[in-house]
Amino acid sequence: MPVVNPEKLIGLQRNANEVRNICILAHVDHGKTSLTDALIATNGIISPKLAGKIRYLDSRPDEQLRGITMESSAISLYFSMLRRPTPDASPVQKEYLINLIDSPGHIDFSSEVSTASRLCDGVLLLVDAVEGVCSQTVTVLRQTWTEHLKPLLVINKVDRLITELKMSPGEAYKHLSKLLEQVNAVIGSFFQGERMEEDLQWRERAEERGAAAAATAKDQERAERKFASGSVTEESESVATTGAEGTFEEKDDEDLYFAPEKNNVIFSSAVDGWAFTIRQFASLYEKKLGIRRAVLEKVLWGDFYLEPKTKRVLGSKHLKGRALKPMFVQLVLGNIWAVYEATTGGSKGKGDPDMVEKITKSLSLTIPPHILRSRDPRAIMTTVFAAWLPLSTAILVSTIEHLPAPPAAQASRLPALIDASPGAKLIDPVIRDAMINIKATKDDPVVAYVSKIVAVPESQMPHNKRKAGSALTGEEARDLARKKRSEFENAQAALNGESPNDDLNGITEALGESSLNGTDDSPLAEGQQEDPEHLIGFARLYSGTLSVGDSVYVLPPKFSPAYPHATPEPQKVAVTGLYLLMGRGLVALTSVPAGVVFGIAGLEGHILKSGTLCSQLEGSVNLAGVNMGSQPIVRVALEPNNPGDLDKMIRGMKLLEQSDPCAQYEVLESGEHVILTAGEVHLERCLKDLRERYARCDIQAGEPIVPYRETVVSAAEMSPPKNKDLPRGTVIGVTSSKQITVRLRVRPLPASVTEFLEKNAGAVRRLYSEKKAEEESKRRTVMNAENETGAEQDEADGIPANDTGLLSILDFREKLRAVFSGAKCQESIWGNVVGKIAAFGPRRTGPNLLIDVTEEGTCQRFFQEAHEASEDETEPDPDGKPSADALHPRDFSDKIAYAFQLATAQGSMCHEPMQGVAVFLEEVTVTASSDEDSSMREKLGRLTGEVIKTVRDSIRQGFMDWSPRLMLAMYSVEIQASTEVLGRVYATLSRRHGRILTESLKEGTPFFTILSLLPVAESFGFSDEIRKRTSGAAQPQLVFSGFELLDEDPFWVPQTEEELEDFGEKGDRERISKKYVDAVRGRKGMLVQRKVVGDAEKQKTLKR
Repeated sequence: MPVVNPEKLIGLQRNANEVRNICILAHVDHGKTSLTDALIATNGIISPKLAGKIRYLDSRPDEQLRGITMESSAISLYFSMLRRPTPDASPVQKEYLINLIDSPGHIDFSSEVSTASRLCDGVLLLVDAVEGVCSQTVTVLRQTWTEHLKPLLVINKVDRLITELKMSPGEAYKHLSKLLEQVNAVIGSFFQGERMEEDLQWRERAEERGAAAAATAKDQERAERKFASGSVTEESESVATTGAEGTFEEKDDEDLYFAPEKNNVIFSSAVDGWAFTIRQFASLYEKKLGIRRAVLEKVLWGDFYLEPKTKRVLGSKHLKGRALKPMFVQLVLGNIWAVYEATTGGSKGKGDPDMVEKITKSLSLTIPPHILRSRDPRAIMTTVFAAWLPLSTAILVSTIEHLPAPPAAQASRLPALIDASPGAKLIDPVIRDAMINIKATKDDPVVAYVSKIVAVPESQMPHNKRKAGSALTGEEARDLARKKRSEFENAQAALNGESPNDDLNGITEALGESSLNGTDDSPLAEGQQEDPEHLIGFARLYSGTLSVGDSVYVLPPKFSPAYPHATPEPQKVAVTGLYLLMGRGLVALTSVPAGVVFGIAGLEGHILKSGTLCSQLEGSVNLAGVNMGSQPIVRVALEPNNPGDLDKMIRGMKLLEQSDPCAQYEVLESGEHVILTAGEVHLERCLKDLRERYARCDIQAGEPIVPYRETVVSAAEMSPPKNKDLPRGTVIGVTSSKQITVRLRVRPLPASVTEFLEKNAGAVRRLYSEKKAEEESKRRTVMNAENETGAEQDEADGIPANDTGLLSILDFREKLRAVFSGAKCQESIWGNVVGKIAAFGPRRTGPNLLIDVTEEGTCQRFFQEAHEASEDETEPDPDGKPSADALHPRDFSDKIAYAFQLATAQGSMCHEPMQGVAVFLEEVTVTASSDEDSSMREKLGRLTGEVIKTVRDSIRQGFMDWSPRLMLAMYSVEIQASTEVLGRVYATLSRRHGRILTESLKEGTPFFTILSLLPVAESFGFSDEIRKRTSGAAQPQLVFSGFELLDEDPFWVPQTEEELEDFGEKGDRERISKKYVDAVRGRKGMLVQRKVVGDAEKQKTLKR
């Protein structure tokens, strides 16, 4: 293959209609990187013989060793083809630029999928022909649907149906048909869900219009009686008819589904290097059968049959009992199966040279003689397929014909994307028009979206790399080979759990590093200092032209055009470099036109993970609302082996947080430096990057920190209330000064209410921010309002930009009231609590409620209108006495709410957040102080701490009056395994306290799909163990599915005679919940009660 010059790729960027921005999405191990290799080979970057083996875009050593992609990588490819401008015109050669992004398939790296999909206009969706639709397949299909990307289905690994499952062409056709139905069923479920939501919204709008029309009609009827005017009657008729007009428009979903006759389905085998569409075989058989290609495209897939004698196409109704094969089996699959049998032997196990010669003659293929004489049957097979059905041709031609160019894609995608951004109504129309119509002149506004930041070593930057075509010297080649060999050996040793260097190597290195004058001149140390990391933005330009040296505003993810100068105000940054992304390398650019995926330098310190670049500040658009698929759930505390390297580790963790879309870095109150990752594989990659690239020091990782939740239930085996004179959960707390008495009661919330609050946490946060901003704006002067608007907006925009459909305060209140009334619980308790809710917790958004049932209304109600709150504040003292020095319960409302937040953030059992708990504030009493030297108002500072401590401890005490429960973070585990290893999978799951949900046999295959739940605390090492026990035959996919109640009291002790008889007086049988609680308490430095001595008797020896 000829090598394509980068200057040619740069020239093609100018014509947006000849550009395609696509990404490859699939489940793990479905063949994305192997398929990409075949496409890269067309540009001469790698040899076609190495396609599928070299995994060119897997540039990390750990990616090569594990055989999975961990980071999304982009590469620009050149492709030319002959196209007819009109059906009657002669073909003209056209050149295209394809920006291809290869994404990971492992669930731990789904954030990389999210960042890749936002930059693209089309998707190549790969599905394994044997494994079918898997969990991550559904995830990437949903990502495609939400991002409004146009997909192209590639059914890969069709060769496995021949070599592994030994299917006949007819069986394979049925299997492929069912697989296609599964994919279309997933898309249909997305369409149906969206349609039902639109239908509901339309009905609500129709009801509102009808109610408004009826109210208007009544008003006008009254007006008629008064004035007897005819003009009003006409107006009322027009209003009534307007409300009745309009019907719900059904959307056509025909174009959404995959169908081979539409040429949006490709059948392929990336490892064998072939692929085809229906159109290819239609053009092949057009002359032979005398049937037009357009007709053949419609009948080559489906229940259509070819009559051998008359060469007529028959439907299934006209078979008349004849045993004919479908045309797809007879004309397509039959020929592919024949090539496999002739070359590799297929089911026979031995090839047939005469059959190979016959096939090559019938297809008019030219095979080199040395290939035909080869003893390697795979070489013959791949050569035949490369000459007959080359993979790159089918993929790239379909990409050009069916996936949209940037102008068409932006015109269809961006209106919805812009409308969903914060402050969409205030976006400058010039910017909106430039983005939708992809205007690319220097005078048009520049809008670019940076989806993630990539760290590139100094040595890999274009100005430090050797130009293409120049040869290495002998010494340089030896150094490069030595370095690569060392990297591979270290990575292999780390994967096997061994030390990278043995003792002899360690002594040799130590001797080599020592010198007579005591200075450290080691090449490794020099390399560490001279090869810093540069942060390059992974971006897409939507409008304008961006050049090196231009200055643009960097808009953070919380920016809104409603408050363009809000603090922190967006800064103007100069672009220091633009790059063409070429997989493992970068090519320097001087300017970039709209519609192109590119790399950008100069954003260090200005963008954390993602952001928007815009040439103007007022009226700009914020595109940074990307849904990151999987949230980080695994936390690990890190510390350097050498305390002097702490600063290096902190700098490295900040660099890692910027360069990884999903990793997060935080410092706990205890001073621990913690990194949050999506899963175990993600954690391993982050630690490797920290040690080798970002921090460059030895780092020790602690035990993974798993989140839990604490809750209470009303169980039959509960111990009696601690205070027999009070109802269960009721606590009367008195401050140490005896001046404040608080009576409250803790109750478990109904499960439906807890679930509703969890789902609408974003709505609660937004409502709280709006309410706070409204209250503060009334208390401030105009100048203060201008200065502090930024802080308000920053908090109010804490919700992601794509979190649309948030409920208003009235809708939220009505739905919450409906959930309370629908719950099967005591009406007298929960009947009218919605109006008395004072706060949500923890962090003001959690699924716990503070309910104020005091007579005087101590705390301000959450759903209270602003004018009601102001009236309550201006109420006079009931005794009519001046209250300047007297304290009232309402003075402590914010202290009580703060204590509620503290108590729910750190529960009673092990200081984990509470969930599903309601705290009823029943009474707050303020007693006058006997100290007359100072007024009560002056003592408010001292009483503040007492009230917070008393209320917090009272809530925790009331919590423990019920039966406490621990909620475990759970993974949803999907495993595909054959019948032989099914028992070992079950044994591994049960040993780790997993629970099987479903088990189903994939029809037509020997594989079972097992869906189960596994505690996150038990998941570490699970993937490695299950691979070892099944000899690699089972591969689990772990997805975080939420928290689940562990129905076991950690502090239960036997009390009844039966329990004492069954469990003994000690009841010392190990309980899982107790083990988890003690582990968390021990990690946090809390008291753990353990019996060191089991029996207080003298220990006997063997001699006595």
